[in-house]
Amino acid sequence: MLEGMSDATLLRIGIGLAALVLFLVILFTARGRPGQGKRTAPKFTPGDRRQEPTLREILEAEAADASPAGEADEELQKLERALDARASGAHAPEADADASASTQGARPTHEFDKIVTLYIAARAGHAIAGPDLVVAAEKAGLVFGHRNIFHRMVDQHPEKGPIFSVANLVKPGYFDLRTIQQLTTPGISFFMTLPGPLNALDAWDTLLPTAQRMAELLDGVLLDADRNALGRQRVANIRDELRAYDRQREKLVIKPR
Repeated sequence: MLEGMSDATLLRIGIGLAALVLFLVILFTARGRPGQGKRTAPKFTPGDRRQEPTLREILEAEAADASPAGEADEELQKLERALDARASGAHAPEADADASASTQGARPTHEFDKIVTLYIAARAGHAIAGPDLVVAAEKAGLVFGHRNIFHRMVDQHPEKGPIFSVANLVKPGYFDLRTIQQLTTPGISFFMTLPGPLNALDAWDTLLPTAQRMAELLDGVLLDADRNALGRQRVANIRDELRAYDRQREKLVIKPR
């Protein structure tokens, strides 16, 4: 049969067979390579490695989106301004207004000299919903009161004022119960002003488990005052600071002879 074919025809057949063999070799070689047909994580050199945002960066970015000014809760800022004014000897206008307040949770701002702050931040891509916040606050033993924020009061003695308070992270800082169903926020702040109705260490031992419980209920992340994840070492440092604060306050008390 091959004897009846011309040299040109045989040449074309040979080229076709060679191309077919080459195609089959490439096909089976590709199938045999490890990792083919499935996604693998890209490899980066140290200089090309992508830096993931920190919890603080996420929280601040989401707070900026939620408020044009990107401000933290107004209540905490007001307390800090009053504290700064007292330290500099200036007059804080908020102090007089608060001194005559009689609603639940009110306490004159000129009576404190230290603020302890914690935050709960929603996880990336999520937000804290108003109805969930109200339920979590109730379960954690908080009451809604003065300045339209939540407070933890002394059991059986609400007249002594709040042990600590909880405000919205973003402006204006308070919670409007009339629109709470529509509320979403990237986070909330816990702030404790000292001296308070309890000594500093006892107040902290009330604040910390409440914040931890609410973080669990809201599936949020508990942060310290610098908006870094609150770890054991930071908790120990805060306890040491407050223990020293209590000791200093005790020295200032004039004991009867």
